[in-house]
Amino acid sequence: MHCVLTVTAKGQVTLRKEVLDHLGVAPGDKIAVDLLPSGQAQVRAVRPAASIEGFIGCLEQPGTPRHSIDEINQAIAEGWAGRS
Repeated sequence: MHCVLTVTAKGQVTLRKEVLDHLGVAPGDKIAVDLLPSGQAQVRAVRPAASIEGFIGCLEQPGTPRHSIDEINQAIAEGWAGRS
């Protein structure tokens, strides 16, 4: 994809939707610009480092019941005993 952008009087550039979609970024996300030799630059999406906070709840499936720790432990025990 080739895209030409216009620099404003304030030195700002607005990235087109196609570019943002290609990078996989949304409002509030970060973009990094790496300055390369010969006046070139590389633009990439900044991906946040994985965190335990981001992991918690990732397996949740809306519309399914939540299980208690006792129910989860019972399912584990039954599966381990071959009664699943």
